[in-house]
Amino acid sequence: MGVEGVITVIVWGIIVAFALALIASNIRIVPQARASVIERLGAYQATWGTGLHFKIPFIERVVQTVTLKEQVVDFPPQPVITKDNVTMQIDTVVYFQITDPKLYVYGVEHPMDAIENLTATTLRNIIGDLELDETLTSRDIINTKMRSILDEATDAWGIKVNRVELKNILPPREIQDAMEKQMKAERERRQAILRAEGEKQSQILVAEGEKEAAVLRAEGVRLTKIKEADGEAEALLKVQRALADSMKMLNEYPPDEQIVKIKALEAFAKAADGKATKIIIPSEIQGIAGLAASLKEMVSEDNTQTQKNVKQVKSEDSPNK
Repeated sequence: MGVEGVITVIVWGIIVAFALALIASNIRIVPQARASVIERLGAYQATWGTGLHFKIPFIERVVQTVTLKEQVVDFPPQPVITKDNVTMQIDTVVYFQITDPKLYVYGVEHPMDAIENLTATTLRNIIGDLELDETLTSRDIINTKMRSILDEATDAWGIKVNRVELKNILPPREIQDAMEKQMKAERERRQAILRAEGEKQSQILVAEGEKEAAVLRAEGVRLTKIKEADGEAEALLKVQRALADSMKMLNEYPPDEQIVKIKALEAFAKAADGKATKIIIPSEIQGIAGLAASLKEMVSEDNTQTQKNVKQVKSEDSPNK
């Protein structure tokens, strides 16, 4: 092989290597959750999804490969003015997803800047219709309105806004100080109310306890009196029964005259022990009293005679000694 043959081989080798490199450079693999926008001679041709693709050299080109996953953008704080003329700083977080790569590439220049500016203007419009207190307590309402407005506006850009969140709401420092004082005063007021409610409940419970104690004491006194009355009634009933039984026995077994007279004397003796100055003595008791006096005289005479006999015996014994 001469010099010309070697040159020919080298040239063909270069051509083959160039062709292989050209073919390799036009083979594209699109990964999962991504999409590539293809132009042919400067015009939109197709959108490649996940897989292996081949583009025509020098005629077709990949304009942009975009991700189809949900993305999160945290925009810096934006100054907004409320309805009551309070300026505050609010930063937002936007969750979005590219649904149409073609519209995303050709719909707007610099989509992220467009979304940021749209978010800022939308936020100013919404906050401008709210007062400070409403702004601080209406996060969910603001988020919902912003998501609806941004999602509608970004449809033409092939973007779907899934969520919008207000990350921070920063009022001016003097407003924060006033709010802190207001919150402190509110907490102190609630504390005072709770303390008063506690004291009120305590007094109510004490009063209820005293009331129940008084009721129980009264109930105890009532039951005691009832028991005493029942006892007295039972005692009287037993006395009456005993009297009735004694009368019944007297009726069934009448005592003789001597027992009656003795009982009469006992009753007269008890009456005589009293403080009465005048005593009316029944005739029967007078007879009994006379009988008692005769018995007393007889006993006295017997005692006198006995004493005389004793003296006589003693005088007779004296001379003999």
